[in-house]
Amino acid sequence: MAAITVEEIKRLRELTGVGITDAKQALVDAGGDFDTALAAMRKKGLTKAEKRGEREARSGIVGTYNHDGRIGVLVEVNCETDFVARTDEFQALVKDIAMHIAASAPEYVSQDNIPADDQAIKRVEFSEKAKSEGKPENMVESIVNGMLKKYFAERCLLDQPFVKNPDLTVGEYVKEHIAKLGENIVVRRFNRMVLGEVN
Repeated sequence: MAAITVEEIKRLRELTGVGITDAKQALVDAGGDFDTALAAMRKKGLTKAEKRGEREARSGIVGTYNHDGRIGVLVEVNCETDFVARTDEFQALVKDIAMHIAASAPEYVSQDNIPADDQAIKRVEFSEKAKSEGKPENMVESIVNGMLKKYFAERCLLDQPFVKNPDLTVGEYVKEHIAKLGENIVVRRFNRMVLGEVN
């Protein structure tokens, strides 16, 4: 087993928001392997975050990001209390989300925000495509469902790989902050403007 250093315990604590005892125990359980301990603590934190996700989030901030004066983003991110909304960590999260929106141009916050009309149009389009490619009739629906899931995942903010760490989706990045800050966090809405483009 690799020796567990105080630096590793502190680093694990900073990355996951867990207590020192939990961080040390995670490293012991992982045989001193930092990456294994980090993965285990993230999983544990995400489970707690799922439970917090049911709580009301009405505080928060409207964050902004401007890229070279050409792309501007406004995003509303909610949490449960003004206290958390004022923390540097929450404000950095909002800035990261705004920057991601500028870079990745999502169209929706999540799968729940996709208008039924948009889904219906794409379902018809993908269904015709599958049939024209000669896919078996009994397979068309599941093929279309797969195509829809992939298509909209690429366009939903929370399903996109986070630009600063593509190993995480934006949704997982938000859940890590729910675990760290101990409050439910909700990305409510956003607006992305590109110079010279009309929505």
